[in-house]
Amino acid sequence: MKTRILWVVVVLVLLASSVYFFRAQLSVAVAKRVAVSHLAADVPSELPEGLHVGLCGAGSPMPDEKRGGPCTLVLAGKRMFVFDAGNASSRNIGRMGFVHGRIEAIFLTHFHSDHIDGLGELMLQRWVSASNAAPVPVHGPAGVENVVAGFMQAYAQDQRYRVAHHGEATMPSSGFGGKALPFTLDAQGRALLLKDADLEIVAFAVDHAPVHPAVGYRITYKGRSVVLSGDTKKSAAVQRAAAGADLLVHEAMSTPLMAILQDGAGQAGRPKLRQLMLDIIDYHSTPEQAAQTARDAGVRYLLLNHIAPPLPLPGLEKAFLGDASSIYAGPIRVGADGDFISMPVGSHEVSAGRRS
Repeated sequence: MKTRILWVVVVLVLLASSVYFFRAQLSVAVAKRVAVSHLAADVPSELPEGLHVGLCGAGSPMPDEKRGGPCTLVLAGKRMFVFDAGNASSRNIGRMGFVHGRIEAIFLTHFHSDHIDGLGELMLQRWVSASNAAPVPVHGPAGVENVVAGFMQAYAQDQRYRVAHHGEATMPSSGFGGKALPFTLDAQGRALLLKDADLEIVAFAVDHAPVHPAVGYRITYKGRSVVLSGDTKKSAAVQRAAAGADLLVHEAMSTPLMAILQDGAGQAGRPKLRQLMLDIIDYHSTPEQAAQTARDAGVRYLLLNHIAPPLPLPGLEKAFLGDASSIYAGPIRVGADGDFISMPVGSHEVSAGRRS
């Protein structure tokens, strides 16, 4: 009897070892196919002709597993642009299946740390992933020169390492970093940054005082349009820019949920943190205010981003929205990293999905 049990154990061990061995082989085979498929993918060509918007960062400076620092990817046909460069920008763009090397330009709304702390890595990956021979243009308000120069200085040794290791043919040193393109707003608080037969990108002033200048952007491509509010309190300028837009990507901060953090900081004996939590409310917008702007501007879809505070528990998204859904009758989405909105040319369709 004992011998029979021993043999059963031996057989089971051998079977388990075989399964483990073949599972490893299978995993490697699958990994090879996935690698080829991923590296050969051309996502812009697979999408319908139109304007597409992806959240490569939907959060705020507060730690949030679902939301990195602010970053919005905009595809106008096959042309790819990035607006703001929060801490998870580069990784999320890769997770969404896009090639960093195809980024045509980066646009910054302002220079709060959470909007720029991923810029160095994003510029680097844009260079190395496609051996770009020219730096990426980085548009922003006055001061963008200092931001770009600072990151290029911080990454200068990395540049030398990569060129020395891979050689100029693979890593042309001329493509490193970014080229700062500062702009000033006209008397109406606007700046036309790009315009051709199909595409227009306009910056406009928003109210994020004492941060100045701070801007939002309107992108129009073949009749489809998206407006990015940037960080702002409720602003008539955002409403004007968003008039008739297909999509409004608007920042949102819940004051009732922030009050929980304020109370928590007070009870934890951290009065200065409590004061900080109080201070930040007065230069951001609530979900209800974003809904008012969307309603009054007549937009087709409202996507909330720069979500604060984090929403780690089921049910908090509904609490976060508050009365927004009763103010704006159109679709509202509480943004998370990987959210993807498509607006095909020649229609009024606005469809939401995910790429992650």
